[in-house]
Order: sequence, then C-alpha cells, then structure tokens
Amino acid sequence: MTTVVPTSEEDPVLAAVRFTADLSWADAGADVAEEQVSRLCVEAQECMIQNRWLDLASLMLTSADIIFSKASEKDLEFVYTVICNLVNKPEGLDQVHELAELISTKVTQQQIEKPALRLKIMFNLYNLLENPYSRFFVYMKALNMAVKGKVTEYVVPSFKKMDSFLREWNLGVKEHRELFLTVANILKENKSSSKDSFKFLVKYLLTFDGEDATSMSEAKEEAVLTIIEFVKAPDMFQGDLLDMPAVAQLEKDAKYAQVYQLLKIFLTQRLDAYLDFHTANSTLLMSYGLVHEDCIEKMRLMSLVDLGTNESPQIPYSLIRDTLRIEDNEVELWVVKAITAKLMDCKIDQMNQVVLVSHCIERRFGQHQWQALRTKLASWRGNIANVMSTIQANKISEDGIQAMQGLTIR
Repeated sequence: MTTVVPTSEEDPVLAAVRFTADLSWADAGADVAEEQVSRLCVEAQECMIQNRWLDLASLMLTSADIIFSKASEKDLEFVYTVICNLVNKPEGLDQVHELAELISTKVTQQQIEKPALRLKIMFNLYNLLENPYSRFFVYMKALNMAVKGKVTEYVVPSFKKMDSFLREWNLGVKEHRELFLTVANILKENKSSSKDSFKFLVKYLLTFDGEDATSMSEAKEEAVLTIIEFVKAPDMFQGDLLDMPAVAQLEKDAKYAQVYQLLKIFLTQRLDAYLDFHTANSTLLMSYGLVHEDCIEKMRLMSLVDLGTNESPQIPYSLIRDTLRIEDNEVELWVVKAITAKLMDCKIDQMNQVVLVSHCIERRFGQHQWQALRTKLASWRGNIANVMSTIQANKISEDGIQAMQGLTIR
C-alpha cells in the first residue's frame, strides 16, 4: 500500500493540485496561469474544509488527465497516489465506493497511454480499500484495462490468489460469472496458460447449474469453447463436462449438437467413432481449428484407456492394433505413450503378446464414478477398521499373557 508522507509544510493534496495546475496552464501565459492555479487551489481548499471529497477527486482527476502526456511517470505516480488516498477520508462505505468508482473509471478510460502505470495506480487504489465489493469493482476495472492496454502479463500472477479473493469478496452469481469469464479470456491469450484458462471456463459454466433454460442459453458459446479447448488439449484426457447442465443443453441444440456429439466421442467412445464423425463433419472440425491428425493421436490414447478400463486385465496386442488402427510394431509404442502420459499402469508381456493392466484413469468422472469411489473408500475404511480391531485384540491377548507370566514368576 502506498501512503503519502508530507515532505514540506504544504498539504500533499494542495501540492498535487498546484503541480497539476501549473503544468496544465503553463502554455497560457504567466498572468492567466497564476490566476487559474490560485483558483484551483482555493477550490481544492474549500472542498477539503467542507468534506466534499468526491468534488475534490473530480477536480484533481481532471487536471491529472490533462497533464498525463506531459508529466514524468514519477510525478504522475505522486499525483495519483494523493488522489487514491482520498478514499481514506469519507466515513461512509457508500462515499468510499463512489470515490473508488470515480477514480478507477477516470484512470481506465484511456487505455493506450502508459497502461502499465495506470495499472499500477489501480492496484494502489485496490490496496487502499477495505470494502470487499469496492475492491472487486476496482479489480475488474484493472483486468479490463489490462486487456485493452495489452499489459495482461502484470495481472496474471494475481490469479494464483483467486481462491483467497473469492473468500474475501463474497460475490454473487453474476459477479462470479463476470470474473471467471474475464480471467479465462485473459489466460487464453497466454498460450502457456491454456489449461488454467480451461479451468476458469469450467468454473464459469458451473455457475449455471440449477438455472432455467433461458438463463442457461447465455452460456452456449462458452460451453462450445470449453469443449473445443478440451478436444484440442494434448494433455487433458478426463473430465465431467457431459454432466454439466450448461454443456448438456447443447445435445439438442440445432446449431451446436454436433459439437456435443464430438465431446461424447472423446469421453465415452473409441477411435472408430471419431473417424466416422470426421468423415461426416470434417468442415465443422476445421471451422473450430481442430487438426485431424492431432485428434487421431488423442483418440488413440483415449481408446487405449477405454480398453484398459472395460476389457479384461489382459489386453491382446491384436485388440490394441485393431482398435487404434495401427501396425503390429506400433503397439508397444502407444502403450509406452499412455504410460508416459500417466493414463495407465501396466506391464508389457512381449512373450505372450498381451498388456497386463493394473490401473487406468477414468475418462469421464461423473455420478457413476463418484459412487464407485465412495464404495471403494467405504471398503477401505472397513478393512482398516478390521485391521485395527485385530491389532487391538492381539495387544489385549499379549498383555494378558505377560500378566500371567508375571504371576508365575512370583
């Protein structure tokens, strides 16, 4: 948090007003400039005496905006630090929010000139605020400005604190949607953050659970984008998208039904289903930027996982070859790829030409998989309880034997 510390007898507010006035009226001639500077300083003093903080901020912001292209970044940072500190003056939260809204709106209305400095000013303002909603308002203004000013690299690190922010802000559904979608779009532009972008898209879609069809239709395009991002991602092989209402609505949608069908293939079916789909919908896939060869590679891995999940623990080489539509000498290569991607744990029995599967990931983690996990955990709990009971019984028995031995010795 930046706090103004007076270095002279003049109040920091009046010093900032005088500096901006001098600079903004410098070209008008000495007589005119002196008169206007005096007028602005008197007006600022009146605002301070009468506690008219909103009027004072408006006066200072107007002058600061005029000199933005003339002053150095150091001087601008001083001026805006003084202006931002005005949010500490009012006693009521409503007045504080009005000030925060006025300052952030004025700072972000020009995104081209010195965007990094403007972003720094916004985060200074954010840190001076205590009201959670005001903080959220300023944060969203900062995100949108970062996008328009092309300085998103300065806001991306803050996304790591998102869970903490959400606990602090206590937002409603509408605000959650706005935040998640904005963050997802920012991360999408950062190629190294595609997986994080996908996560925030999913968070956005989850806010529509329980909504009616009219409200849910708002999320159709984002649902389609989420599906495409999942299909494109070379390192995502499981998900519960099919069970999300915002995605499920696409199944019977005239425009997007085929996109939903594509997702269903990737999460529940094998390579042959994808190839049939591609034959009938190659233009659709190209329109979404999907590369056929990449889709085949991903579907081969998905199909191998499906074999490991639904076939016997011993999968013949011939079944893998036929399912993945590969040559005999490629079978082991694809098994190794699946192991490397941590999709399955298995051993290759070259002698018997089989793959011995011990574990596979679940491609689709929906209600059925949650129930299976619950059953397995209950079984483990029961086994642990039995082991503890056995240990306790043995301990009691050993204690009894030792006691008897002690009596015999006496």
